[in-house]
Amino acid sequence: MVVLMRSSETKQNVFQCQQLQVVLGKAVSFPQQSAYNLSLSTYWSQNAQNVTPSCIVSPRNTRDVSKAIQVLSQYQAAGNSIIAGCRFAIRGGGHTPWAGSANIDDGVTIDMTSIKSVKLNLAKSIVSIGAGARWSAVYEVLDAVEVGVAGGRLADVGVGGLITGGGMSFFAPRYGFVCDQVVNYEIVLANGTAVNANSRCNADLWFALKGGSNNFGVVTRFDLKSFPLGKIWGGSIYNPIDTLPAQIQAFVGLNNASNFDTNAAVINTYAYSSRSRSWTAANILVYTKPEINPPVLRPFMDIKPQLASTMRLANLSDVTSEQVKFTPYGLRQLFLTRTYGNDPVFLSQVFQIANTTLQSFANATGLGYSLVYQPLPSVITSHGAANSSTPNALGLDPAAGPQVLAFQTIQWANAADDALINEAARKIWVQADELAVKTGLQRQWIYLNYANEDQDPIGSYGSANVAKLQAASKKYDPTGLFQNNVPGGFKLFKKGAANPN
Repeated sequence: MVVLMRSSETKQNVFQCQQLQVVLGKAVSFPQQSAYNLSLSTYWSQNAQNVTPSCIVSPRNTRDVSKAIQVLSQYQAAGNSIIAGCRFAIRGGGHTPWAGSANIDDGVTIDMTSIKSVKLNLAKSIVSIGAGARWSAVYEVLDAVEVGVAGGRLADVGVGGLITGGGMSFFAPRYGFVCDQVVNYEIVLANGTAVNANSRCNADLWFALKGGSNNFGVVTRFDLKSFPLGKIWGGSIYNPIDTLPAQIQAFVGLNNASNFDTNAAVINTYAYSSRSRSWTAANILVYTKPEINPPVLRPFMDIKPQLASTMRLANLSDVTSEQVKFTPYGLRQLFLTRTYGNDPVFLSQVFQIANTTLQSFANATGLGYSLVYQPLPSVITSHGAANSSTPNALGLDPAAGPQVLAFQTIQWANAADDALINEAARKIWVQADELAVKTGLQRQWIYLNYANEDQDPIGSYGSANVAKLQAASKKYDPTGLFQNNVPGGFKLFKKGAANPN
């Protein structure tokens, strides 16, 4: 096949794509080919869909990933000046919204979505999941045998990105972050070697992958603890926005509970629609046992009037699929996140800041804006804390008490509105931060999976954990392939620094 070179491309990119095609054949696709176009169309955000790599590699197994990395690393390791600059991206489910997070212009994108097997061991205690799977496929397999796993709360989110960024689940109070449930990672390193990382083998890498994202290699399989699970109580309740005071009180009360019910999970959302030009309060409520109307969730369920309710006994697939219709593909998307203290007056004031600032872009076509609060009580953060038996890299301290994971998610139709919306969304956090500092409610942690490209989630893990991640990078990626040639995601070393490894 003759590869045509676009005007923006370099010889490096075309050469490496040709080399990859020699090694991997039809697993490599090029612009205008159906496999290439299909891959781009399955990114969630329009931002990411509009990025155009020189070629896309769609590995079918770990061996293919190893071959691809060998091609992409051999010239970089040799310092070959002709093609040392070819860069690449690693894509799992493709749900991170910002354009360069898991795709790349004029480089190589490794699309992991064909590596999607879901296998449960005979004891039903460990589920092995291909890094390109989506949580919908995982839950469908496990629901059939009444087994559960801590995983994504939205069915079409990818497994790989969620876990390597930490991962929140409905089971967080019981089991911590999703990464806390990983007993083994299979990962392809910069030299193309596939290794396992667990508590007994490459334990420092096992730690680093619990929040360290794409900085160490290409994860091809996750082995997670599983547990018996039948029906759960879950769904959504929608209320008018004038119930906000009661919503905030219910949320803060849950988060402050001294004896937190570890079966309870809440996502407290205030959503604005340009179509109706109005706000709605919405709560996703889950109780991870088959108990109808559990007492811990009644403060939310008792708020009246209700505009609608979908609360019911259902399996995990059903509950996690419910919200997919509210997150359509092909729109402009923005995530921005912060963590604050758990205070009702402050959280109400943040909503007022958002409401006031939103008016500057309220007329944007297709606008959907949500301000989301999620509880981070000590019962969640203690699972992977530094003094726990299996710490993660996230750096959360349970001694800090209950915290609030705050999150703006915005969707709109036209790129012409990008600058206005991005500026206004940042302004909301600037004002909220100023208020948080004054009231002693500012917290440092930034959740990687909700972070925008100009945020520094890994820096928020604390200097000790950052040093451990950097040490793991130098050990397992001595030439700095994943620091220098994979620009997407969040890096371990400051931008502009010399080759860190």
